[in-house]
Amino acid sequence: MLSTYASTQQDKALEGTTVLSMDSFKPAFGTVVLAGAMAAMAPAQAEENQSTTAAPAVLQEIRVMGEVPNDTYQTPSKLSSPKFTAPLLDTPRTVNVITEQQMKDRGATSLQDVLRTTPGITLGSGEGGTPVGDRPFIRGYEASTDIFIDGLRDYARGSHETFNLEAVEVIKGASSAYTGRGGTGGSINLTTKAPKLEPFAELSAGFGNADQWRTTADVNMPVGDTVAIRLNVMKMGGDVPGRGGPEIDRFGVAPSIAFGLGTPTRLTLSYSELKNKDTPDLGIPFANAANDRDTPPNVDRENFYGRLNADFRNNTMKTSTMLFEHDFSEQAQFRNITRHSESLNDYLMTRPSFDNCKANSGPPCSTEGPDAQFKRDNRARWRYNTAIQNQTDLYGTFSTGSLKHSYSAGVEFTYEKVFSRAVGGLPATDTDNLWNPDPNKPYKFNLTYGPKTQDGYIKTRSIYFMDTIELSEQFLLNLGLRRESFTVDNMKLKRKDDFWNYQLGAVYKPAENGSIYVSYATSSNPAGENLGQGGGADGVGGSASVRDMKPEKSYSWEIGTKWDVFDERLSLTGAYFETHKTDARTTDPLTGDVTLNGSNRVRGIELGASGAITPRWNVWTGYTYLAPKIKSYRNGNNVYDGNQMKFIARHSASLWTTYKILPELTLGGGVTYLGKRYVDDANTLELPSYFRYDAMLQYDVSKSLSLQFNANNLSNNALYDASHVGVFANVAPGRSYMFSATYRWE
Repeated sequence: MLSTYASTQQDKALEGTTVLSMDSFKPAFGTVVLAGAMAAMAPAQAEENQSTTAAPAVLQEIRVMGEVPNDTYQTPSKLSSPKFTAPLLDTPRTVNVITEQQMKDRGATSLQDVLRTTPGITLGSGEGGTPVGDRPFIRGYEASTDIFIDGLRDYARGSHETFNLEAVEVIKGASSAYTGRGGTGGSINLTTKAPKLEPFAELSAGFGNADQWRTTADVNMPVGDTVAIRLNVMKMGGDVPGRGGPEIDRFGVAPSIAFGLGTPTRLTLSYSELKNKDTPDLGIPFANAANDRDTPPNVDRENFYGRLNADFRNNTMKTSTMLFEHDFSEQAQFRNITRHSESLNDYLMTRPSFDNCKANSGPPCSTEGPDAQFKRDNRARWRYNTAIQNQTDLYGTFSTGSLKHSYSAGVEFTYEKVFSRAVGGLPATDTDNLWNPDPNKPYKFNLTYGPKTQDGYIKTRSIYFMDTIELSEQFLLNLGLRRESFTVDNMKLKRKDDFWNYQLGAVYKPAENGSIYVSYATSSNPAGENLGQGGGADGVGGSASVRDMKPEKSYSWEIGTKWDVFDERLSLTGAYFETHKTDARTTDPLTGDVTLNGSNRVRGIELGASGAITPRWNVWTGYTYLAPKIKSYRNGNNVYDGNQMKFIARHSASLWTTYKILPELTLGGGVTYLGKRYVDDANTLELPSYFRYDAMLQYDVSKSLSLQFNANNLSNNALYDASHVGVFANVAPGRSYMFSATYRWE
């Protein structure tokens, strides 16, 4: 691959002109020579020749009129958290960054939209105890409680939006040293928008099929030389394309103000509120013991198996944040972030299944025949969370002899409380025809709520230290250590665990723009980390042996390489990795007690590319292969040793690219592939693989006004996002169109 550099003088008369010449080269992987035609298409970048010897030959300049776009899909040089003490190129682990520009181009409005097209991630489903919301699996392991906002854990367990996001950072591999408990397969950090000193405003409005509509506003205003305010607002409504009735009703607002911008001492105050008032949709009934099907029944994708006159979801998430920063010098910076958050999940939803249809004197439970029936069960809950978090970081650089250190040291305190109310007066369960369900049936019910009671609390205290040591220009060491004290109390039983987690990494730089690395990291999952949310072996609400158990332990190692090519506009990554959970929970077949004698592992490879191939050609692509294996797991008398871990696809890939064919016209398109996934430990039920095709067209009417058309799932295939152990299967949206107009002034 070849990067070309142009040596030019600034010419104000040629504003918006790109000047290409070939007076120096920087090959990426060794010396590679491309044809002259390809060189002419390569990106140009000014570089002054500092040589004091003979001047190089200068080829004829090629002047191309037109503006070069500034927004690309190139990953940032550093991640947002100060815990990452090295540039991303020299960080010894895989990190996927989805930029704001990419989210806009793809028309992604939710975190689920973003993760659905990210290789190495599959989606899970709640059943009611675990609420409907974002439930990702990263490299084979659940990460629903490993979602962070600006570096602080998010306790909301809801559905996240993109209207106030600058980027989504997916950190892969065991990450407890960075993030604390959990993080077996990785974690997700949402980076929010912050006030800036440049004035601008951006208004957008869009309309689509299924009566979809969406409006957003992003206004930033400086107040004096060092103060700025910013306001982001979003409102979205309509139906879900390809589903017969579920509605979307979403609102978000995020004001913020920053003091001391451009000075050593800065204070940012921000607030965010997101409300989802939509129709919960658990998809279609899947299977039970009486069926011999191994995939979901072939029903009309438009069929809605819930109750339009009864089901609802009120999901509210509020956060108030204070960020204080001070630069003592270029070698030492201080940061303290305090957040108060609260969230509410209040819902009544239908769980469609084939369970116990005969109990209601209906036809047999079956997916075959014109009279096949399914059952509507109630799932209702009222759950309220509140949390206070404080995190302090001291970071910077120092030297010990010839060794250069880039460090980050910090402490963290969190306190989460969980409340619930008993929900009564539910509608009666009923059965209906599988092939032609009626979601408009009238239901008589009168919901009643009991008093609010505290279900429990979680307290954590952590201290951590990260250090990147530069041994020489070519060799780096990356070290990390965290000590965490975790206390959980469900008002019946209290447990406290203290544990260490660490990471080790070595980086070799054969060139300034490339690295080869190997790393090792650990993670811990204490009992009760979800405070019983979802029940079973994951929570303090399970059996006594689960409640009294030590944390599950995991470790992962990774060997990989990263290269920034085309004048650091395109990032290439490749890695081989393994994650082992050595102390997984399992059931003793003799006593029925839950023990830590289980184990599983996931190994795989990941390849990725993100950035700009030319100034007009952006690309974001990746491929992940996973081999998830249950090494030892028993549930009663059932033995699952050697089976594939459920919910995980072996193959996943995504490609999205845009090309500016004219200065004002950009075309984009992409394809996503997800392989089949088993949804039960016995590997008898599976969700089929699928391809999804998306497209985009953008036209800049003027410097301020742009029009955009997005079409997703062009083939209108029935795509399954997830399943709850085969009881039902969640259906992804069908073909959707959205036409939007955006006006921006600066």
